[in-house]
Amino acid sequence: MNLKQTLAIKPGALALMALMAATRFDHMGTAIALPDASLAVFFLAGLWLGGRYLFAALLIEAAGVDYWAINQMAVSDFCISPAYLFLIPTYGAMWLAGKYCRGLQSLSIRHVAQQLMALVVATSGAFVISNGSFYLLSDKITQPSWAQYSADFSTYYMAYLSSTMVYAVLILLAVTSVKMLFADKNKQVKI
Repeated sequence: MNLKQTLAIKPGALALMALMAATRFDHMGTAIALPDASLAVFFLAGLWLGGRYLFAALLIEAAGVDYWAINQMAVSDFCISPAYLFLIPTYGAMWLAGKYCRGLQSLSIRHVAQQLMALVVATSGAFVISNGSFYLLSDKITQPSWAQYSADFSTYYMAYLSSTMVYAVLILLAVTSVKMLFADKNKQVKI
């Protein structure tokens, strides 16, 4: 692969970047904002697109959207702390899980179950990395305790996991359906 192919912008990458840009303003979602799709975006980008340049571009986009949202849209900077750097391994876990699932592309029940399990495990690991680092490194938590961490974990984990699962599963279903539709049309044309 030459440099031109490496740096070529793929429509799938643009679609994932647009989704992240559109949803990154609120982690859990509100009545007027969808929940953050960043975790699903990193998973799907690792699954379908790969490439360290895209991983870096997505990290830069995430930081850029956060910077813009805080400075131009008055979004709270509550989550900005030394723990913010731990978003790199957080998103790296999602990316690597997506890359792992590349070999599981068939629609067999076994492969679909393995993809879902990889997504759950990666999202859970990502939650522990991001939430744990915030809890340990942020000045917002004044008196850390296991009881408080457990309470925060149970408060936020299911929303974190469910929004990621919903985005990833819906996008996987949509892309798989489109691929199957075009595969069927190509078979009909060849006959």
